[in-house]
Amino acid sequence: MPKAKKSGKRKRFDYNQDRKKMKKKFIKKYNPRIENPQIRNAWDDKKSMARNLQEMGLAFDPNRSLPIKKQSLLGEDRATKAPTNIVTKPYVLNQLEEEASRPEKDSKTLSSDLIEYVQHMIREHSDNYKAMARDEKNYYQDTPKQIKRKINEYKRCHPEHYDTFMKSLAPPEPMVQ
Repeated sequence: MPKAKKSGKRKRFDYNQDRKKMKKKFIKKYNPRIENPQIRNAWDDKKSMARNLQEMGLAFDPNRSLPIKKQSLLGEDRATKAPTNIVTKPYVLNQLEEEASRPEKDSKTLSSDLIEYVQHMIREHSDNYKAMARDEKNYYQDTPKQIKRKINEYKRCHPEHYDTFMKSLAPPEPMVQ
């Protein structure tokens, strides 16, 4: 019977492996960092993931958390019982709900070059997109539709800047005495 390969070979230390890096990699894999601060603060390393989430009032397995109606052949529907869990850390759930209810601010902005480009186009051609496409400042040879899209993006990202810019373009109203 043939012998298995490398079964009798002596084990030698591998000098090419960085043991410190391997240990870090192992720890990182088995103890991942929890990104959410509310959950991270309430997490207990001695308990399992399912138990931790159950205590916080969160679902470990959504299939088990929601009751599903089972149909029998006779036509009667009966709901399977969802496990009733005791929530010992309700503050985590409250903090998550509060954070989710906060309105998210629009963080999308445009570059200063693009804002300057759009303002130049509006100043020179108002809403004539074909003339904008032929403008010599149109270095990237944008089509009228692309220019229109950039202007709309500027209106959406910086509405107050756009309003003040349009007011500055409007001719001043004569004073009535």
